[in-house]
Amino acid sequence: MIMIEIGIKHSSQLTVTQEVTALNLGSGDMPVLATPAMMALMENAAMLAVAPYLPEGLTTVGGHIESSHLRPSKLGDVVIATAMVTKVDGKKIEFAVQARCGETLLGEGSHLRFIVNRNKFMARLHED
Repeated sequence: MIMIEIGIKHSSQLTVTQEVTALNLGSGDMPVLATPAMMALMENAAMLAVAPYLPEGLTTVGGHIESSHLRPSKLGDVVIATAMVTKVDGKKIEFAVQARCGETLLGEGSHLRFIVNRNKFMARLHED
């Protein structure tokens, strides 16, 4: 039985480098943190929040993410994304996510992940 409780949370961190800028990822044309990179950091925080509670062979995959991106982050800024479990429904886990640079809120939203069997999930890629 999987015991994932509401309120479990985790924070993931990244430093804004050239690799995660909008200019480099193609989501914009300025050297600031790309929205897809911020959202990936939010997903990472959610994945890591529940990973310790999953039996061997199980993992989570993202199903939906929705977030604002309110402020830019420049090269060298440290961004911290936090994900907190808000609802568990069988294999479906919902999170509140947010990203901050210091005290400044960069973005916030919601994220949905599904618990899957890693081997079965990967085997489906080879079907058809």
